[in-house]
Amino acid sequence: MSSKSDAELRAEVKDDSRSGRLSFRNFAEHQLRSEFKSIAIEKCKDKLQAFGKCSEDNGLLVVFRCRGVLKEMNACMATYNSNEEFEKYLAKHRPDLLTKQKK
Repeated sequence: MSSKSDAELRAEVKDDSRSGRLSFRNFAEHQLRSEFKSIAIEKCKDKLQAFGKCSEDNGLLVVFRCRGVLKEMNACMATYNSNEEFEKYLAKHRPDLLTKQKK
């Protein structure tokens, strides 16, 4: 028989799963990812606003009438928000990542 109760075993499993999400490295990388996404949104702001305007103007018909605008918006976000671009951003900002981990 196990010397630990069921509640203790569940608590250990929960702690193990939380450690990866709450580590400083993941937190710092998450902050860099948020900054990166903000930059991508800023670069695609005109396309995002155009889609927002199109969707406001067309209501439920947005699916049909705004396809072109949606494709442009998605293409822009795919360009600036890709994993490859994030890896470049991460390499460029590696010193920031290291300093944020130490805090």
